[in-house]
Amino acid sequence: MGRILQLVQGKALLFIFVLGLGGSFQFGSHLTLISSPTIFIKEFINSSWTQRYGGAPGESTARMIWSAVVASYALGGLFGAISVRWVTNYLGRKRAMIWNNALNIVASVTMCTSKFANSFEMIMLSRFLFGFSSGLGGNIHVFYLGESSPKEIRGMVTLTVATFLAIGKLTAQIAGLSELLGREEFWNVLLCVPAFFSVIQMATLPFFPEAPRYLLIEKGDTEQCRKALQFLWGPGEYQKEIEEMLVEQEALRGQRNKTLRHLLKDRSVRWQLLTLVVVNEGIQFCGIFGISVFSFSIFQEAGIPVDKIRYVTLGVGMSEILTNITCGLLIDRVGRRVMLWAGYGAMAIIMTLITITLQLKDSSFWIPYTTAGLIFLFILFYGGGPAAVRPSLTHEIFVQTYRPAALAFSGMLLWANLFIFGFLFPFLLAGLKSFTFLFFSCVCLAASLYFFFILPETKGKTPLEISEDFRNIRVCNFLADAKPEDNSLRTTGYKTVET
Repeated sequence: MGRILQLVQGKALLFIFVLGLGGSFQFGSHLTLISSPTIFIKEFINSSWTQRYGGAPGESTARMIWSAVVASYALGGLFGAISVRWVTNYLGRKRAMIWNNALNIVASVTMCTSKFANSFEMIMLSRFLFGFSSGLGGNIHVFYLGESSPKEIRGMVTLTVATFLAIGKLTAQIAGLSELLGREEFWNVLLCVPAFFSVIQMATLPFFPEAPRYLLIEKGDTEQCRKALQFLWGPGEYQKEIEEMLVEQEALRGQRNKTLRHLLKDRSVRWQLLTLVVVNEGIQFCGIFGISVFSFSIFQEAGIPVDKIRYVTLGVGMSEILTNITCGLLIDRVGRRVMLWAGYGAMAIIMTLITITLQLKDSSFWIPYTTAGLIFLFILFYGGGPAAVRPSLTHEIFVQTYRPAALAFSGMLLWANLFIFGFLFPFLLAGLKSFTFLFFSCVCLAASLYFFFILPETKGKTPLEISEDFRNIRVCNFLADAKPEDNSLRTTGYKTVET
């Protein structure tokens, strides 16, 4: 309770808000914005091609250009995620985020002028830059928050990454309404809406300190670390927090930040890597993408007027935000492990029920309403389970020297999955139809079993303690006790023993 009060006493709440605007908010916004003006952009591509070459593009050419427009965002995000280690090591957390906003503004200017320049190539370039900015900024967001929050409420603070992602989605849905910017004359302006929030962050973030853990562990500046903690969390000496950081600094003395290659080769963190894979693959293949595709037709079959369905989808987005906020109050009490296995388990059951109701949709008038209700229920467990826990877990299961490479690896998984699944899903849907949701159910069940039997609890622990818990995982009487590379230190609580 004391730490939560400090959330109000210091400037942490304002810091969380400002950081979110240039972080996961951007990712959520751009992910959703492209759907509303799709038809207008396709018409612009056809018009631009016709004026340039004297004839309309062929069907295959038009499809290829549109696919490039969509895919360029995921491709840019992949490069942005890969760059996070180099950028944050070179610039630090704060300056990296500020320059990332500058890139977002450049992308917006490119998008706005593409219409007047009659260039669909500029749309592709802008989407690539938006993707790069989202991939880089989303990872810096997790980095910066995790290294600025006390361990007692680290889960609640880093969960706001998921909350701002959901807020970004909802903001894009609202901006895309035909009453606002969802019209033909404004499609290029609509796609630049997130840049307005980048400008706000760019103007305010310089007044906030660098991440305290970064200042002490990597820069060795204890006094600046203390001042940063006091600025964010209110008056105090923060001796306990500083001592914990010094223990980690001593444990990592002489070690450089790991590269992605070192991370993948180091057997001492294999369980952490496997956990990252399960979290990211589970989220991508849990069915949230399928829900997005099916929701319109499901709500339509439930008897909701077509012109009202878009407002119902706003309700779905609002549900995700409210669930994230609620889970923020629970994550540091309940724990990450419980929220993950219970969330995925409930989602597996819901996906099975959706498969059944889609098969029986013509048998009774109330079946479509049941399916619509299951969609809302699925969103609640998704927002309160894997989507909420992923940012916190990704940050805290690695010590400082591994964290930049780990976040780059996590970002690579996220954006590569987004790119690949966008191409695979139409074929999966065509082959399995409604049984696609049964496939999603199996993925959710497998993830739930992994987190129930394998994942150690991480709440209220230091990164050194969490790393030791992962080393002690036993599966089939096998102890994961591989030694780290270089001269890493094996940890037991706050004590360090050279191996």
